[in-house]
Amino acid sequence: MPTLRCGFLGLGAMGAHMARNLHRAGLLTGLWNRTTSKSQALAAELSCLAAPDPAALARECDVLVLCVSADRDVLQVVEALGPGLRAGQLIIDCSTVGSETAQRAAAAVKPRGLDFLDCPVSGGTEGARDGTLAIMCGGESAAFERAAPVLAAMGRTVTLFGPSGAGQAAKATNQIMCAGIIQAVAEAMAFAKAHGLPLQSLVETLGKGAGSSWYFVHRAPNMIRGAFPPGFRVRLHQKDLAICRDMAARFGVELPVVERMLAEYAELIRRGHGDEDISADFRLKDELFGGSRVC
Repeated sequence: MPTLRCGFLGLGAMGAHMARNLHRAGLLTGLWNRTTSKSQALAAELSCLAAPDPAALARECDVLVLCVSADRDVLQVVEALGPGLRAGQLIIDCSTVGSETAQRAAAAVKPRGLDFLDCPVSGGTEGARDGTLAIMCGGESAAFERAAPVLAAMGRTVTLFGPSGAGQAAKATNQIMCAGIIQAVAEAMAFAKAHGLPLQSLVETLGKGAGSSWYFVHRAPNMIRGAFPPGFRVRLHQKDLAICRDMAARFGVELPVVERMLAEYAELIRRGHGDEDISADFRLKDELFGGSRVC
């Protein structure tokens, strides 16, 4: 089987690492990013093509991997790929968007003989860097099988959940869980701090207990330091939870965990913390116990 030629579009905090892993697997042909300087710098590092536009990249590749920020971005990039697309190509979208957006994108390219997979990811910048992401996929099984070597280069756990949109529904489920977990971790750490516990020892011990989670082990240290470098930005999780809210509303349902987290994120953004990691929720929880208010 010939090696797939992959193009990567969207070189943010996750995408740049994912592109590097495709390069390590010998799959990366070229890059595109809206900010040209980013694609040029990474292309120079990896000795690959820095395409001037999405269509130019599409002309050189068998597989196009997207990782952009929002629903509108996905649809715009898919449209921009159009002049360079040909039958038999595969588009893999690793962005987090609504399931309806994934279905629209898939429907847009299907008449031209292309396959589309929605493949949002989870695992933070660490998972993107280490190639250990969890990848949740939606689309046709034949396309999923074709995509296997590409997805394996970026993630450790790769699952097909159903037709187009199913990957995004699975990711929305993950984002609801993250909302509850980060709230619980922030409240627990504020509680522990108020009781004067040695917080580093607490993380080392409870990290091996029944209440542990990836977020506790990897993000509670941010709370100890009072520094919240972006792994997953508040603004981006807010965007994702708004998607979850809309998807639940189709069933006439309101999700209390989501609504509470959206309110807290709105307050963090109002204070200027929207580009910090979501563990910055600790700022608000610490105030409940009389911690220093950071405006």
